[in-house]
Amino acid sequence: MMANIKKIAAYVLTGMVIILTILALLGIWEVISFEDVIKKILTSLFVIFISSVILLFIFGVVIRDNDK
Repeated sequence: MMANIKKIAAYVLTGMVIILTILALLGIWEVISFEDVIKKILTSLFVIFISSVILLFIFGVVIRDNDK
């Protein structure tokens, strides 16, 4: 089960890196407005970071498996 979650997370992170790279290249070549895209990307990543911290707290503290 954990191996599947790790594979899925790895594919999602790889996809995010590819998308961010493409957006950065389009911004460098001035195909898209770079400032607006970077602001939205950083805001989105901050929201994802905060939600992942909350989920880590929930799974690590609240739903702790004490059978070990």
